[in-house]
Amino acid sequence: MLPSAEKLYGDEDFVFQLDLAPAHSAKTTGKWFTDHGITVLNWPANSPDLNPIENLWDIVKRKLRDARPNTLDELKAAIEASWASITPQQCHRLIASMPRR
Repeated sequence: MLPSAEKLYGDEDFVFQLDLAPAHSAKTTGKWFTDHGITVLNWPANSPDLNPIENLWDIVKRKLRDARPNTLDELKAAIEASWASITPQQCHRLIASMPRR
């Protein structure tokens, strides 16, 4: 996570968003974020619809419903093709819908 954050944000501050999975809400995880000076977004429990990535994964799953991969490579290719077919406009619409949620 740290190398990606450094690459994306450099020295700028950012807020990290967790999904409250048990591993993410463990005390040791919270301490790690505190020790590294990372601000974590306060997140209401059981609110995956507030996270645009959950909606994007749903789009990917729907696109994969009719796929019948026979090998791991075919599965990877189908997932990558499904993900790549999501347009920036779809992402912007999901983000724009967050205030209504």
